[in-house]
Amino acid sequence: MGSTTDKIKGTANEAIGKAKQGLGEATGNERLEGEGVIQEVKGKGQKAVGDAKESVKDALNRAAAAANKKL
Repeated sequence: MGSTTDKIKGTANEAIGKAKQGLGEATGNERLEGEGVIQEVKGKGQKAVGDAKESVKDALNRAAAAANKKL
């Protein structure tokens, strides 16, 4: 997966997780609320992976550009 895909999926999982938490709280469903917490954390992790991939790609591009200038 690319960094953008990871970030999009992470954002979606965060939003769905927050919605599940709210619905669980409103209905007194602790299981649904717990699933929401887990899904939100999963989304945050996916976004972090996307950010890391983007940082690595940017660093590699800068290194390649610097190497090409020296030729």
